[in-house]
Amino acid sequence: MKYKGQAEQDRFVLNVLKFKKGGFFVELGSEHYEDGNNSFVLEKEFGWSGIMVEENPQWFPFYGEFRKNSVHVMENATKINYEKLFEDCNVPLNVDYLQIDLEVRDGSTLVALRKMHNEIMDKYKFATITFEHDIYTTNYLDTRVESRKIFEERGYVCVFEDVKNDDNPYEDWYVYPPLVDMDYIHHLQEVNSKKYKPHESCGESIGWYELEYIK
Repeated sequence: MKYKGQAEQDRFVLNVLKFKKGGFFVELGSEHYEDGNNSFVLEKEFGWSGIMVEENPQWFPFYGEFRKNSVHVMENATKINYEKLFEDCNVPLNVDYLQIDLEVRDGSTLVALRKMHNEIMDKYKFATITFEHDIYTTNYLDTRVESRKIFEERGYVCVFEDVKNDDNPYEDWYVYPPLVDMDYIHHLQEVNSKKYKPHESCGESIGWYELEYIK
């Protein structure tokens, strides 16, 4: 299978969820409908549906043509009323995948996470999460530190910290233990534990291209 995620986030999600069919995703920062898109394979190959949030209107016609299973919200992710959006879209209480991939340097990433934290995370849980913190370029507003505190408070476990693309650590990947097989997660962490390498921006990081998935 050819994964489309920039760092094969879709591969991570599918392996953790045992290649689940008919799942549901929420994607903040969708950009291109296919290239570098973390939900394209989920929707097209595994019959998932979800919500695609993207501020840039140029993608709207393509979403309508190529991403027909999803709801397309062409708005600023920091301005959305998530409680209303989730209710209007009949989002399941247990969502399979949440992506937050916004602009760290202007605070959008952290603002969107804070809004979800305050508005919906009491009610809705996310089996898997990929969160972009861009520590290799900026530590704006301590995004990496605060996001980790929020996810920890909410009971999420970081499976892989500071995942890097090329040599740029930029994301954390999480799971919610009640919704996944934690024996598999622990095995996955063990198999990949020695692949972390020192990095000046964050201490240690691991390349997505080095990750080994186990059956």
